[in-house]
Amino acid sequence: MGVAMDREDYLKLVGTELGVSDWHTIDQKQIDAFADATEDFQFIHIDPERARRETPFGGTIAHGFLSLSLLSKMAYAAMPTLNGAAMSVNYGFDKVRFLTPVRAGSRIRARFVLSEATMRAPKELLARTATTLEIEGEAKPALVADWLGLHFFN
Repeated sequence: MGVAMDREDYLKLVGTELGVSDWHTIDQKQIDAFADATEDFQFIHIDPERARRETPFGGTIAHGFLSLSLLSKMAYAAMPTLNGAAMSVNYGFDKVRFLTPVRAGSRIRARFVLSEATMRAPKELLARTATTLEIEGEAKPALVADWLGLHFFN
């Protein structure tokens, strides 16, 4: 988990990088489990031999939504926690773009930049985080997202 800080200090971080996660390997087992959970069995994700033969990827690739869903794990590890917050919830995305496929066996990490933080109410903070999911060894990221989080204070 990231460092703990007071709300006032967090608000001063607008425009700065909040953190970078550790690398995470997406393997075929995780891709298959995601396919089972979402019932998305497109061959480019679950059939390594066919994906090798019939796609330009050289094998299977992770579902874009799998890559997106891993942002939560990475955010817990890299982003600060807010002292006095009763809870923080995912409020959604204003923009998500999948730029580069994540091949099975690739390592990814997330970079988080606080682009906006505003108090919506005396005990409610809306944070907008520019999020980039990098792929080790690739020039372009897997995805970029404008991620919204809502923090509720006691």
